[in-house]
Amino acid sequence: MPELPEVETIVRGLRTVLPGHTIVAVRLGKTDFIEDPSALGELLPGRRIEAVERIGKFIRLALSPGPAAKAPERQIDLIVHLGMTGWLGVRRPEDPVAPHTHTFFELEDGRELRYTDIRRFGQMLLVAGDQMAAFGERLGKEPLEISAGEFSQLLAGRHARIKALLLDQRIFRGIGNIYADESLWQARIHPARLAANLKSAEFGRLRKVIRRVLLRAIEDRGSSISNFVDAEGQPGEYQQRHRAYGREGKPCFRCGAKIRRVTVAGRSSFFCPRCQPAPRSKRAVRNALRTRG
Repeated sequence: MPELPEVETIVRGLRTVLPGHTIVAVRLGKTDFIEDPSALGELLPGRRIEAVERIGKFIRLALSPGPAAKAPERQIDLIVHLGMTGWLGVRRPEDPVAPHTHTFFELEDGRELRYTDIRRFGQMLLVAGDQMAAFGERLGKEPLEISAGEFSQLLAGRHARIKALLLDQRIFRGIGNIYADESLWQARIHPARLAANLKSAEFGRLRKVIRRVLLRAIEDRGSSISNFVDAEGQPGEYQQRHRAYGREGKPCFRCGAKIRRVTVAGRSSFFCPRCQPAPRSKRAVRNALRTRG
């Protein structure tokens, strides 16, 4: 948390209030999550926010230098990763400051863009404008845009668990633990199955399901399980639609079997043992063939 739907939710909220406004001052608290704190204070004042975009789980504030900016010849953008507990939103200066608010970007109209992060697993950095393409290329494919052919090509033949591959940000940008589990439940695929053992039809079904799950989660403004709220401070609603994640011991919505939890790729993975049959070991396959013979 937050994953693609939650980041997209915050981006859409910020997009309605930030573009066109100028950063006039920067105040910093704890800075261990900031790549170069002094550069933020030096280079951001005087820069105008042109756009707010999502790149996987990252938030990009596209900036243009105004006449008061230092080093106006340098085109830079502000990149923010929310980590596990990060939040970015606009508040009036008289609004109460939430605990663990570490960064304040004062705007020319007096409001403040604040960054709050309880655990400080987030990230904040400046990227030169001519380096933005290279920054994006380090990340995987956008799951909402990838074609069926690209999806199968990325996964087919790989001897790794499908859940691990979905979580790998070098393969798909933005998918996290919640939406991987939800998508695999929808597609009836066990999280520990090897991608190399999936059929073409299963790849096609999984791609469609991932897209459907993510779009619906965006429509519901994400999942509020712990502390996630949108840019206006309102919780999401998609957690009410969870069919696998966090439901250990509860009945499957499809077949009634109890949802189980296993560890895959170092993460808790929730699945239905009946709808998502576990992969069979080589020994089990040999025994079954021997029995048939």
